[in-house]
Amino acid sequence: MDAQTPTILDDDATVVALVRDATAAPSMHNAQPWRFRYHRAAGTLDLDADLDRAMPLADPTTRGLHLGCGAALLNLRVAAARLGLAPEVTLLPGGEPEPQRLASVRLRPAHRADGPAPPLPGVPAARTAAPAVLHPAIHARHTSRLPFTDRPVPPVVRAELVEAAALEGAELTFPGASHRQLVLDLTRDAEGYDHMDAAREAERQRWVEPAAPRTTGARTGRGRAARDGIPVGALGPPRASGAAPVRDFAGRAATAGRRPADFERNPQIALVRTRSDHPLDWLLAGQALQRVLLEATRHGLRASFATQALEWPELRWLLRDPQSGPGHVHMVLRLGYGPPGARTPRRPLREVLTIGD
Repeated sequence: MDAQTPTILDDDATVVALVRDATAAPSMHNAQPWRFRYHRAAGTLDLDADLDRAMPLADPTTRGLHLGCGAALLNLRVAAARLGLAPEVTLLPGGEPEPQRLASVRLRPAHRADGPAPPLPGVPAARTAAPAVLHPAIHARHTSRLPFTDRPVPPVVRAELVEAAALEGAELTFPGASHRQLVLDLTRDAEGYDHMDAAREAERQRWVEPAAPRTTGARTGRGRAARDGIPVGALGPPRASGAAPVRDFAGRAATAGRRPADFERNPQIALVRTRSDHPLDWLLAGQALQRVLLEATRHGLRASFATQALEWPELRWLLRDPQSGPGHVHMVLRLGYGPPGARTPRRPLREVLTIGD
Protein backbone atom coordinates (compact mmCIF):
# COMPACT_ATOMS: atom_id res chain seq x y z
CA MET A 1 0.00 0.00 0.00
CA ASP A 2 1.24 3.48 -0.83
CA ALA A 3 2.36 5.54 2.14
CA GLN A 4 -0.14 8.24 1.18
CA THR A 5 -3.16 5.91 1.34
CA PRO A 6 -5.31 6.93 4.34
CA THR A 7 -5.83 4.33 7.06
CA ILE A 8 -8.97 5.97 8.50
CA LEU A 9 -11.91 7.81 7.01
CA ASP A 10 -11.69 11.58 7.37
CA ASP A 11 -14.54 12.63 5.07
CA ASP A 12 -17.59 14.00 6.90
CA ALA A 13 -19.78 13.79 3.79
CA THR A 14 -19.14 10.06 3.55
CA VAL A 15 -20.07 9.61 7.20
CA VAL A 16 -23.33 11.47 6.59
CA ALA A 17 -24.11 9.22 3.64
CA LEU A 18 -23.38 6.10 5.68
CA VAL A 19 -25.65 7.17 8.53
CA ARG A 20 -28.41 8.14 6.10
CA ASP A 21 -28.36 4.58 4.79
CA ALA A 22 -28.11 3.11 8.29
CA THR A 23 -31.22 4.94 9.48
CA ALA A 24 -33.34 3.50 6.68
CA ALA A 25 -33.53 0.35 8.83
CA PRO A 26 -36.81 -0.80 10.37
CA SER A 27 -37.39 -0.45 14.10
CA MET A 28 -40.17 -1.22 16.52
CA HIS A 29 -43.09 1.08 15.65
CA ASN A 30 -40.57 3.08 13.59
CA ALA A 31 -39.27 4.68 16.79
CA GLN A 32 -35.72 4.87 15.34
CA PRO A 33 -34.03 4.42 18.74
CA TRP A 34 -30.46 5.19 17.68
CA ARG A 35 -27.79 7.86 17.88
CA PHE A 36 -24.46 7.99 16.03
CA ARG A 37 -21.31 9.87 16.93
CA TYR A 38 -18.32 10.07 14.61
CA HIS A 39 -14.84 10.71 16.01
CA ARG A 40 -12.67 12.13 13.23
CA ALA A 41 -9.31 11.56 14.89
CA ALA A 42 -9.95 7.89 15.54
CA GLY A 43 -12.03 7.24 12.45
CA THR A 44 -14.70 5.53 14.57
CA LEU A 45 -18.46 5.75 14.46
CA ASP A 46 -20.30 4.87 17.67
CA LEU A 47 -23.85 3.54 17.68
CA ASP A 48 -25.78 4.30 20.87
CA ALA A 49 -29.26 3.32 22.00
CA ASP A 50 -31.61 6.29 22.34
CA LEU A 51 -33.39 5.16 25.48
CA ASP A 52 -35.81 8.08 25.32
CA ARG A 53 -37.44 6.04 22.53
CA ALA A 54 -37.73 2.83 24.51
CA MET A 55 -41.11 1.20 25.18
CA PRO A 56 -41.15 0.02 28.81
CA LEU A 57 -44.36 -2.00 28.53
CA ALA A 58 -43.99 -3.69 25.14
CA ASP A 59 -40.19 -3.95 25.29
CA PRO A 60 -39.10 -3.85 28.95
CA THR A 61 -35.71 -5.50 28.34
CA THR A 62 -35.01 -3.30 25.26
CA ARG A 63 -34.56 -6.46 23.19
CA GLY A 64 -36.68 -4.96 20.41
CA LEU A 65 -34.69 -1.73 20.60
CA HIS A 66 -31.48 -3.73 20.13
CA LEU A 67 -32.97 -5.48 17.09
CA GLY A 68 -33.65 -2.13 15.40
CA CYS A 69 -30.16 -0.86 16.16
CA GLY A 70 -28.69 -4.12 14.88
CA ALA A 71 -30.63 -3.65 11.63
CA ALA A 72 -29.21 -0.13 11.32
CA LEU A 73 -25.72 -1.53 11.89
CA LEU A 74 -26.14 -4.03 9.06
CA ASN A 75 -27.23 -1.22 6.73
CA LEU A 76 -24.13 0.72 7.75
CA ARG A 77 -21.89 -2.25 6.94
CA VAL A 78 -23.53 -2.72 3.53
CA ALA A 79 -23.22 1.00 2.74
CA ALA A 80 -19.55 0.96 3.80
CA ALA A 81 -18.83 -2.04 1.57
CA ARG A 82 -20.36 -0.20 -1.37
CA LEU A 83 -17.89 2.66 -0.81
CA GLY A 84 -14.88 0.34 -0.60
CA LEU A 85 -14.60 0.53 3.17
CA ALA A 86 -13.93 -2.32 5.58
CA PRO A 87 -15.79 -1.55 8.81
CA GLU A 88 -14.25 -3.05 11.95
CA VAL A 89 -17.19 -3.65 14.27
CA THR A 90 -16.97 -4.04 18.03
CA LEU A 91 -20.28 -4.94 19.64
CA LEU A 92 -21.10 -3.68 23.14
CA PRO A 93 -17.74 -1.93 23.54
CA GLY A 94 -18.85 -0.03 26.65
CA GLY A 95 -19.71 -3.13 28.66
CA GLU A 96 -21.66 -2.66 31.87
CA PRO A 97 -20.44 0.94 32.49
CA GLU A 98 -21.95 2.07 29.15
CA PRO A 99 -24.79 -0.29 28.25
CA GLN A 100 -26.23 2.23 25.80
CA ARG A 101 -23.07 2.00 23.65
CA LEU A 102 -24.15 -0.82 21.33
CA ALA A 103 -21.37 -0.79 18.74
CA SER A 104 -18.22 0.99 17.69
CA VAL A 105 -17.31 0.89 14.01
CA ARG A 106 -13.86 1.81 12.74
CA LEU A 107 -14.09 2.93 9.13
CA ARG A 108 -11.00 2.10 7.08
CA PRO A 109 -10.28 1.40 3.41
CA ALA A 110 -10.89 -2.22 2.41
CA HIS A 111 -7.30 -2.67 1.15
CA ARG A 112 -5.03 -1.97 4.09
CA ALA A 113 -1.50 -2.86 4.99
CA ASP A 114 -2.51 -4.24 8.40
CA GLY A 115 -4.74 -7.01 7.04
CA PRO A 116 -8.47 -7.70 6.99
CA ALA A 117 -11.02 -6.49 9.51
CA PRO A 118 -11.55 -8.78 12.52
CA PRO A 119 -14.69 -10.93 12.64
CA LEU A 120 -17.80 -10.02 14.58
CA PRO A 121 -18.12 -11.72 17.99
CA GLY A 122 -19.74 -15.11 17.63
CA VAL A 123 -19.64 -15.06 13.83
CA PRO A 124 -17.05 -17.00 11.79
CA ALA A 125 -14.50 -14.77 10.07
CA ALA A 126 -15.50 -16.03 6.63
CA ARG A 127 -19.06 -14.85 7.21
CA THR A 128 -18.57 -11.22 8.22
CA ALA A 129 -18.61 -9.56 4.78
CA ALA A 130 -21.64 -7.39 4.07
CA PRO A 131 -22.05 -7.52 0.27
CA ALA A 132 -22.38 -4.21 -1.53
CA VAL A 133 -24.89 -5.86 -3.88
CA LEU A 134 -27.48 -5.47 -1.11
CA HIS A 135 -27.18 -1.68 -1.11
CA PRO A 136 -29.99 -0.86 -3.60
CA ALA A 137 -32.39 -2.80 -1.39
CA ILE A 138 -31.76 -0.52 1.59
CA HIS A 139 -34.07 2.22 0.33
CA ALA A 140 -36.30 -0.09 -1.72
CA ARG A 141 -37.33 -2.06 1.39
CA HIS A 142 -40.53 -0.95 3.11
CA THR A 143 -42.75 -2.84 5.52
CA SER A 144 -45.93 -3.89 3.70
CA ARG A 145 -49.09 -4.35 5.76
CA LEU A 146 -51.07 -5.00 2.57
CA PRO A 147 -52.50 -8.35 1.40
CA PHE A 148 -50.10 -10.70 -0.38
CA THR A 149 -50.86 -13.16 -3.13
CA ASP A 150 -50.92 -16.93 -2.63
CA ARG A 151 -47.75 -17.37 -4.72
CA PRO A 152 -45.33 -19.50 -2.68
CA VAL A 153 -41.80 -18.40 -1.95
CA PRO A 154 -39.62 -20.78 -4.04
CA PRO A 155 -37.42 -23.22 -2.12
CA VAL A 156 -34.27 -21.73 -3.64
CA VAL A 157 -35.23 -18.27 -2.32
CA ARG A 158 -36.05 -19.69 1.10
CA ALA A 159 -32.61 -21.30 1.16
CA GLU A 160 -30.94 -17.97 0.36
CA LEU A 161 -32.84 -16.26 3.18
CA VAL A 162 -31.82 -19.00 5.61
CA GLU A 163 -28.20 -18.55 4.55
CA ALA A 164 -28.47 -14.76 4.94
CA ALA A 165 -29.45 -15.19 8.60
CA ALA A 166 -26.70 -17.76 9.18
CA LEU A 167 -24.10 -15.36 7.79
CA GLU A 168 -24.94 -13.03 10.67
CA GLY A 169 -24.88 -15.63 13.43
CA ALA A 170 -28.63 -16.30 13.67
CA GLU A 171 -31.15 -18.82 12.35
CA LEU A 172 -34.15 -18.36 10.07
CA THR A 173 -36.71 -21.15 10.15
CA PHE A 174 -39.92 -21.69 8.19
CA PRO A 175 -42.26 -23.48 10.62
CA GLY A 176 -44.23 -26.53 9.59
CA ALA A 177 -48.01 -26.56 9.49
CA SER A 178 -48.67 -27.29 13.17
CA HIS A 179 -46.04 -24.90 14.46
CA ARG A 180 -47.18 -22.19 12.05
CA GLN A 181 -50.74 -22.51 13.35
CA LEU A 182 -49.43 -22.20 16.90
CA VAL A 183 -47.55 -19.00 15.97
CA LEU A 184 -50.68 -17.55 14.33
CA ASP A 185 -52.82 -18.45 17.35
CA LEU A 186 -50.35 -16.90 19.80
CA THR A 187 -50.15 -13.76 17.68
CA ARG A 188 -53.93 -13.44 17.64
CA ASP A 189 -54.16 -14.00 21.39
CA ALA A 190 -51.44 -11.44 22.09
CA GLU A 191 -53.18 -8.79 20.03
CA GLY A 192 -56.34 -9.43 22.00
CA TYR A 193 -54.42 -8.97 25.24
CA ASP A 194 -53.01 -5.72 23.88
CA HIS A 195 -56.46 -4.30 23.18
CA MET A 196 -57.55 -5.13 26.74
CA ASP A 197 -54.51 -3.39 28.26
CA ALA A 198 -55.15 0.34 28.25
CA ALA A 199 -51.58 1.24 29.21
CA ARG A 200 -50.05 -0.83 26.40
CA GLU A 201 -52.58 0.54 23.94
CA ALA A 202 -51.65 4.09 24.93
CA GLU A 203 -47.92 3.35 24.62
CA ARG A 204 -48.38 2.00 21.11
CA GLN A 205 -50.69 4.80 20.00
CA ARG A 206 -47.98 7.34 20.83
CA TRP A 207 -46.17 6.01 17.76
CA VAL A 208 -49.15 6.02 15.38
CA GLU A 209 -50.00 9.14 13.44
CA PRO A 210 -53.45 10.56 14.29
CA ALA A 211 -56.11 9.93 11.69
CA ALA A 212 -56.89 13.63 11.44
CA PRO A 213 -54.91 15.46 8.72
CA ARG A 214 -52.02 17.62 9.91
CA THR A 215 -50.46 20.73 8.54
CA THR A 216 -46.74 20.78 7.80
CA GLY A 217 -44.76 21.04 11.00
CA ALA A 218 -47.69 20.16 13.24
CA ARG A 219 -46.89 18.16 16.33
CA THR A 220 -48.35 14.82 17.36
CA GLY A 221 -49.36 13.59 20.80
CA ARG A 222 -45.72 12.93 21.69
CA GLY A 223 -44.73 16.48 20.85
CA ARG A 224 -42.86 15.29 17.76
CA ALA A 225 -43.03 16.31 14.12
CA ALA A 226 -43.93 13.79 11.41
CA ARG A 227 -40.45 12.27 11.36
CA ASP A 228 -40.99 8.93 13.11
CA GLY A 229 -43.75 6.52 14.02
CA ILE A 230 -46.26 4.94 11.65
CA PRO A 231 -48.26 7.27 9.39
CA VAL A 232 -51.85 6.47 8.46
CA GLY A 233 -50.80 5.68 4.91
CA ALA A 234 -48.60 2.83 6.15
CA LEU A 235 -51.16 1.20 8.47
CA GLY A 236 -52.63 -1.01 5.78
CA PRO A 237 -56.28 -2.07 5.69
CA PRO A 238 -58.12 -3.86 8.47
CA ARG A 239 -58.37 -7.60 7.87
CA ALA A 240 -61.78 -8.71 6.61
CA SER A 241 -60.73 -12.33 6.18
CA GLY A 242 -57.65 -14.51 6.09
CA ALA A 243 -55.09 -15.60 8.66
CA ALA A 244 -52.21 -13.20 7.99
CA PRO A 245 -50.68 -11.97 11.28
CA VAL A 246 -50.98 -8.30 10.38
CA ARG A 247 -51.22 -5.98 13.35
CA ASP A 248 -53.98 -3.37 13.36
CA PHE A 249 -52.05 -0.40 14.72
CA ALA A 250 -55.19 1.73 14.71
CA GLY A 251 -56.41 -0.38 17.62
CA ARG A 252 -59.78 0.68 18.93
CA ALA A 253 -59.51 4.10 17.30
CA ALA A 254 -61.48 4.62 14.10
CA THR A 255 -59.35 5.65 11.14
CA ALA A 256 -61.11 7.20 8.16
CA GLY A 257 -60.51 5.78 4.71
CA ARG A 258 -59.29 2.32 5.76
CA ARG A 259 -61.42 -0.26 3.97
CA PRO A 260 -61.24 -3.89 5.09
CA ALA A 261 -59.43 -6.27 2.75
CA ASP A 262 -59.01 -10.01 2.32
CA PHE A 263 -55.59 -11.32 3.38
CA GLU A 264 -53.84 -14.64 2.77
CA ARG A 265 -55.55 -17.74 4.11
CA ASN A 266 -52.20 -19.54 4.38
CA PRO A 267 -49.61 -16.88 5.23
CA GLN A 268 -45.94 -17.67 4.77
CA ILE A 269 -44.07 -16.91 7.97
CA ALA A 270 -40.50 -17.29 9.16
CA LEU A 271 -38.86 -16.98 12.57
CA VAL A 272 -35.53 -15.34 13.39
CA ARG A 273 -33.89 -16.89 16.42
CA THR A 274 -30.61 -17.30 18.27
CA ARG A 275 -29.33 -19.98 20.62
CA SER A 276 -29.07 -17.68 23.63
CA ASP A 277 -30.90 -14.52 24.67
CA HIS A 278 -28.54 -11.72 25.69
CA PRO A 279 -27.86 -8.20 24.35
CA LEU A 280 -25.14 -9.55 22.05
CA ASP A 281 -27.62 -12.06 20.61
CA TRP A 282 -30.16 -9.30 20.10
CA LEU A 283 -27.70 -7.27 18.05
CA LEU A 284 -26.74 -10.31 15.98
CA ALA A 285 -30.42 -11.10 15.43
CA GLY A 286 -31.09 -7.52 14.31
CA GLN A 287 -28.31 -7.71 11.74
CA ALA A 288 -29.54 -11.11 10.59
CA LEU A 289 -33.09 -9.81 10.29
CA GLN A 290 -32.01 -6.89 8.13
CA ARG A 291 -29.82 -9.06 5.91
CA VAL A 292 -32.80 -11.37 5.37
CA LEU A 293 -35.02 -8.39 4.54
CA LEU A 294 -32.53 -6.97 2.03
CA GLU A 295 -32.13 -10.36 0.35
CA ALA A 296 -35.91 -10.76 0.27
CA THR A 297 -36.27 -7.32 -1.32
CA ARG A 298 -33.75 -8.27 -4.01
CA HIS A 299 -35.99 -11.24 -4.86
CA GLY A 300 -39.13 -9.11 -5.10
CA LEU A 301 -40.55 -10.24 -1.78
CA ARG A 302 -42.47 -8.04 0.64
CA ALA A 303 -42.38 -8.42 4.39
CA SER A 304 -44.10 -7.30 7.56
CA PHE A 305 -43.51 -8.04 11.23
CA ALA A 306 -45.71 -9.79 13.78
CA THR A 307 -44.27 -8.84 17.17
CA GLN A 308 -47.46 -9.17 19.22
CA ALA A 309 -46.58 -12.44 20.97
CA LEU A 310 -42.94 -11.40 21.33
CA GLU A 311 -44.07 -8.53 23.56
CA TRP A 312 -45.54 -10.92 26.16
CA PRO A 313 -42.74 -13.01 27.79
CA GLU A 314 -44.97 -16.00 28.52
CA LEU A 315 -46.18 -16.09 24.90
CA ARG A 316 -42.75 -15.49 23.42
CA TRP A 317 -41.51 -18.62 25.17
CA LEU A 318 -44.29 -20.65 23.53
CA LEU A 319 -43.23 -19.51 20.05
CA ARG A 320 -40.27 -21.88 20.19
CA ASP A 321 -40.46 -25.07 18.16
CA PRO A 322 -39.22 -28.05 20.25
CA GLN A 323 -38.59 -30.05 17.07
CA SER A 324 -36.07 -27.45 15.86
CA GLY A 325 -33.99 -27.60 19.01
CA PRO A 326 -33.31 -24.89 21.60
CA GLY A 327 -33.50 -21.28 20.59
CA HIS A 328 -35.03 -17.90 21.36
CA VAL A 329 -37.36 -16.28 18.84
CA HIS A 330 -36.71 -12.60 18.13
CA MET A 331 -38.95 -11.91 15.16
CA VAL A 332 -41.93 -13.37 13.35
CA LEU A 333 -41.75 -12.40 9.68
CA ARG A 334 -44.62 -12.51 7.20
CA LEU A 335 -43.26 -12.91 3.66
CA GLY A 336 -44.89 -12.95 0.26
CA TYR A 337 -45.49 -11.28 -3.06
CA GLY A 338 -47.67 -8.22 -3.28
CA PRO A 339 -47.72 -4.43 -3.45
CA PRO A 340 -44.92 -2.47 -1.81
CA GLY A 341 -45.47 -0.86 1.53
CA ALA A 342 -45.69 2.88 2.02
CA ARG A 343 -42.62 4.88 2.96
CA THR A 344 -42.36 5.87 6.60
CA PRO A 345 -40.67 9.07 7.83
CA ARG A 346 -37.13 9.31 9.14
CA ARG A 347 -35.65 11.60 11.76
CA PRO A 348 -33.42 14.39 10.42
CA LEU A 349 -29.75 13.45 10.49
CA ARG A 350 -29.00 16.42 12.72
CA GLU A 351 -30.98 14.63 15.44
CA VAL A 352 -29.17 11.32 15.18
CA LEU A 353 -25.61 12.14 14.07
CA THR A 354 -22.91 14.11 15.87
CA ILE A 355 -19.48 14.66 14.31
CA GLY A 356 -16.54 15.77 16.41
CA ASP A 357 -12.81 15.44 16.89
